[in-house]
Amino acid sequence: MKTLRKWSRILHRDIGFFFIGTTLIYGLSGIALNHLKDWNPNYSVELLPFHTTISLAKNDEIKTNIKDLLSKIAPNETYKQHYYPQEDLVKIFLNGGSSIIVNIETGNGEVEFLKKRPVFYSANYLHYNPNSWWKWFSDIYAGALILFAITSLFMVKGKKGIIGWGGAYTVLGILIPLIFLIILLM
Repeated sequence: MKTLRKWSRILHRDIGFFFIGTTLIYGLSGIALNHLKDWNPNYSVELLPFHTTISLAKNDEIKTNIKDLLSKIAPNETYKQHYYPQEDLVKIFLNGGSSIIVNIETGNGEVEFLKKRPVFYSANYLHYNPNSWWKWFSDIYAGALILFAITSLFMVKGKKGIIGWGGAYTVLGILIPLIFLIILLM
């Protein structure tokens, strides 16, 4: 048992150090993804109202007029495409995800600027396993978490270990998800 405890501590320590960055990525993005109804973790959204006298009615000059509008209200953005969701509205899509909607009769409009949230966008991107290499790394990480959990059972002996408080905490940590599953599936 002494050898098992020794190796459990060594593996637990080394796995923990190696996967600190990955744990932070999955922890941050997990919290962000849990709150998708509360906020957009990938983008911040800024709305900018405006008024224009540039004609955006359906005609041969529409793309030229849209580019003229862009030069005035969003000079750093690039036109992608547009369409008319209603007879009096034009929606203009910009590269990068931002968009503009304009009432072509009143000239009133609004620009929706999307900006990537630096940390959360990147963490969420990795959380969604973007390619096969990251998928394999994530699988190794998941296996390491399992090993991490198992080694923790043997690290401490006595009343603070698995046969004492550690065991009670372990049972509680298993029961809470089971209780939630039972409640949610009923």
